[in-house]
Amino acid sequence: MTMTSTDAAMEEDKAVALLERTRDAVDPQLRAAVETLPGAIRRVAMYHFGWLDADGTPAAGRAGKAIRPALVLAAARAVGGDPDAAMRAAVAVELAHNFTLLHDDVIDEDTTRRHRPTAWAVFGVPDAVITGDAMFSLALRLLTDDPHPASPHAAGRLSTCVIELCAGQQADCGLEDRGPDDVTLDECLAMAMAKTGALLGCACALGALYGGADGRAVRAMDGFGREAGLAFQLIDDLIGIWGDTARTGKPVGADLTAHKKSLPVVAALTSGTPAAAELAALYRGAMNTPGEVRSAADAVERAGGRDWAQAAAADRMARAVHHLSRAVPDPAAAGDLLALAEFVTRRTY
Repeated sequence: MTMTSTDAAMEEDKAVALLERTRDAVDPQLRAAVETLPGAIRRVAMYHFGWLDADGTPAAGRAGKAIRPALVLAAARAVGGDPDAAMRAAVAVELAHNFTLLHDDVIDEDTTRRHRPTAWAVFGVPDAVITGDAMFSLALRLLTDDPHPASPHAAGRLSTCVIELCAGQQADCGLEDRGPDDVTLDECLAMAMAKTGALLGCACALGALYGGADGRAVRAMDGFGREAGLAFQLIDDLIGIWGDTARTGKPVGADLTAHKKSLPVVAALTSGTPAAAELAALYRGAMNTPGEVRSAADAVERAGGRDWAQAAAADRMARAVHHLSRAVPDPAAAGDLLALAEFVTRRTY
């Protein structure tokens, strides 16, 4: 069935409302957990989440969109469980996600996140890295201290997921050191699945575990999150090239300036077109002027990278829905998960 613009708007409104409710429910417990961290680490973490300014004064920032904790709670609800019982898992997943953000900003040398300087740019690389490490340890402690019967399995699953995620990050760094003609689309897809899809899959799997689902449903829920996560990454890569600075908080074409081999870029580079050769030549140079960045974005588009990424995101969403139908046969019960998946893959840029 084709979704009309009215249907899409209604699904987006539903997802936004769901994310707002999740943020309202999760933030107090997330903040309470962060406040247990030691002083200097706590200050960096509180700054990262938007609760403190750089000088330590209180701030009214929001700690992100809450997509991953929303997936945890929605998955628990979808399999017939009590989402409130999965709250610690939701907080743990959000902590793990933000651990990766702190480290990613250091690795990528990004100086802006959520429209203000990144933690490492304010406090230095050592403090940002150490705070990220502490956040992941805190996430595991929340799960291991949870009396819920699913908590041991959940802690093990989150640990395994983060190992996969780290392998994906390492692969991503390795790709950056290789020439523009020496990267395949398949290895980039595998890297993105590990780096982004794994954590969204884990969020859905943890929700299913806490909801009392059997192993088959947990695996299917993990598959749903992974495929939706890859669709999310494809859209994110498009935003990294053509995103609106007012929405993203980052300069236009930031990924191109950084010579990132994102999925649309690699699809373009491997297209065998004249535009692919133009793009490869740009990637071998400095590409730090606005004109060069515009030329690179134009080459990606002419080489088919933009169209490929949009089509691939739709395909991955179709795969995600197939997995979800195996975990939750009743479409009504899966409504929140579907709304969230549609929301993250229909973002505008």
